[in-house]
Amino acid sequence: MSTSSDSSGEGLTATLTDAVLSVEDLAVDFPSGDGPVHAVRGVSYELRSGEVLGIVGESGSGKSVSSMAVMGLLPKTAKVSGSIRFRGEELLGLSDKEMTSVRGKKIAMIFQDPMTSLNPVYKIGYQLAEAVLAHNDVSKQAARRRAVELLDLVNIPQPDRRVEQYPHEFSGGMRQRVVIAIAMANSPDVIIADEPTTALDVTVQAQVLESLRAAQQETGAAMVLITHDLGVVAGQADRVLVMYAGKPVEVGTVEDIYYNPRMPYTLGLLGSLPRLDRREQSRLTPIQGSPPSLVNLPPGCPFTPRCPLAADICQAREPDLDPVEVGLEGHRHLAACHFKGEVARHDPADLFARTAADAELPSSFGSDGLAPEHGPDRGDLYESEEHGTEDENP
Repeated sequence: MSTSSDSSGEGLTATLTDAVLSVEDLAVDFPSGDGPVHAVRGVSYELRSGEVLGIVGESGSGKSVSSMAVMGLLPKTAKVSGSIRFRGEELLGLSDKEMTSVRGKKIAMIFQDPMTSLNPVYKIGYQLAEAVLAHNDVSKQAARRRAVELLDLVNIPQPDRRVEQYPHEFSGGMRQRVVIAIAMANSPDVIIADEPTTALDVTVQAQVLESLRAAQQETGAAMVLITHDLGVVAGQADRVLVMYAGKPVEVGTVEDIYYNPRMPYTLGLLGSLPRLDRREQSRLTPIQGSPPSLVNLPPGCPFTPRCPLAADICQAREPDLDPVEVGLEGHRHLAACHFKGEVARHDPADLFARTAADAELPSSFGSDGLAPEHGPDRGDLYESEEHGTEDENP
């Protein structure tokens, strides 16, 4: 259910007019003793009902901060600019009291840690009913019935009994599903899921993702899925937005990003994952180095110190987020790289430098199991081309 993008490359901007959430040129700065921290720099996207946008990137890339800005949950010291519109209504600038009619009812958020989202001294049923009563004029009995119904929707066994239990009596995966149930309590138009599967094993992760799908089907909501796990994005999202150093560096459909990446950072992320669809053995390719400090960013592309394709122009000018192929009006695949055309010619193992751990790989991993020590020579660039079951008893 992907939408078209603005061919100007200024961001992921749909041409359709029925977007429920529109974010344009969002920027967030935090004050610090060393100067402003540019946590988010020019994030733009639009979502239609039923659509899933996956936002991926390393820790500190601005994923969660951008979504907290949408919810109006950033501290007062944060400087937020740009535009956030829900069904055409501007949210930036609204008071905290005005935002209470938006949070939970129109836009809901699933936070990363359910133990910080649930109050340990109140029963699960009370907390679910509280979410219902906050936005609906119904009786407490009706709210409790809705609480039982919500637990059943997210596959909590014996929901009529579980509503009388406390958070500590639930397993980690069950607590996360309770948080999902709270998010869908008022049938919001947008659900923001911030790392909903972090610290969960694969079996429980599959159950949580199934609950997310159930929540979306029940509400018909658009969803922003924030995660480090590219496997989760592949199975859930319609479109993907890759962030680095607070800025989108590649945007496209799942097929675009996974089968035709055009930004070296995206290629490195994909190369660091084990592949089950390849018969031959191949080494994983970690991206060496660390993301830059977001205080006083140097000119040029922030990925330059870690990029195997870096050239002088990368240090001089930060690339714009442009269509990967010039002249394709409304093309959805955008990338911020001066050499986006060259990235498509390479496999991650050919592009990224080897590490000390690669020396221990067996010879079956390619000719010697290793990539070039310092990446390819620039002159060579033009010559080469989910379901288990969990024991639900706490």
